[in-house]
Amino acid sequence: QVQLVESRGGLVQAGGSLRLSCAASGRIFSYAMGWFRQAPGKEREFVASISWSGGSTYYADSVKGRFTISRDNARRMVYLQMNSLKPEDAAVYYCAAGRGGVVAQSQYEYDYWGQGTQVTVSS
Repeated sequence: QVQLVESRGGLVQAGGSLRLSCAASGRIFSYAMGWFRQAPGKEREFVASISWSGGSTYYADSVKGRFTISRDNARRMVYLQMNSLKPEDAAVYYCAAGRGGVVAQSQYEYDYWGQGTQVTVSS
């Protein structure tokens, strides 16, 4: 069983930066990890994914070059560094773990989810 807890999000001005953390209980070293987000009135969408080893990453086009996903398996932590934030990045962000171990864009490839954390970007 894996439990995921995201760090508190926050309010940031457009152009600013924010780092989200996801703490895992249970052994996630073999799991792929991902970040998704959901804005009000919209479906949950993929943001970024990292393979079990950290050797592969994959990003949504909308965040490529601005966001960086990373992981520390020894600490059971996953991070999402968000730079050059835009108002359209505002959403509830979710951390997810997938048994497949490889990067994945589909939410159906993920087996465990955190409760979500709110990120607000002011213009």
